[in-house]
Order: sequence, then C-alpha cells, then structure tokens
Amino acid sequence: MPVTAQQVEFIPLAIYTALAVGLIGVLLAAAYFLGSGKDAADKHIPYESGVVPTGSARHASRVPFYLIAIFFIVFDVEGSFILTWATAWDLLGIQGLVHITVFIVVLMLGLVWLWMKGGLDWGPSAIRMRGKQP
Repeated sequence: MPVTAQQVEFIPLAIYTALAVGLIGVLLAAAYFLGSGKDAADKHIPYESGVVPTGSARHASRVPFYLIAIFFIVFDVEGSFILTWATAWDLLGIQGLVHITVFIVVLMLGLVWLWMKGGLDWGPSAIRMRGKQP
C-alpha cells in the first residue's frame, strides 16, 4: 500500500509520540527499579515545612469557599475572553461589539442572580447577618 502525502505529514507526530511514551516508560521503570522501596514511619506523616504536625490533617472545609473559587474561575475566564476581544476589536467590527456586549450582559445577569441568591454571602459578616434575622 503506497504512502500518501497526508500520511507523510503525520510521521513527525508519530515519532514525537513514540519518543514521549518511551521516555515516560523509561522514567517510570527507572523510578521503580532504582527506588529504595523501604517503608518507614516517617513516610506516613504529612510534611509541614519541618514543623512537627499536630492534630489531624483531615478537616472539613466549608462549601462556600469552593463556590467562591468556582465563581472566581468563571469570571477569570471571562476576563481572558474580553482581553482576546480587545486585542482584535478593530477587525471584528460592530458584529464583534454586539457579541461581546451580549457576553458581558449574560455574565452580569449571572452575577446579579448569584448575588440575589446569597451565593456571595459567606464568612463572618454573613454569619452575623444571619444571626440577626428572626
């Protein structure tokens, strides 16, 4: 079966993939065979910058912390989209302006909804406010 020009273009990719997979295999094998394999009690304690750990490493984190982190990621991605639009605004014309305006309005409506639902109310001030409500 003859090799087509399109298949020839994939040869460097195939070589690169084979080298990457081979390197990963060699490094994993070296770690397996060259590692000490000894088990010690010190390996099972959490590392705390040289400070002897006290108490349990397991603690419950409050869910609102993770929600705020997710909200930050969503609005951080929005910033990257707006920055990308801003670098090419002159090429996109009025149609690009309409699209970015709709994008920002939808995200702002989401932020207003989140604010109204209390998704941004957490921490000591929110707990004090909830305590004052009947």
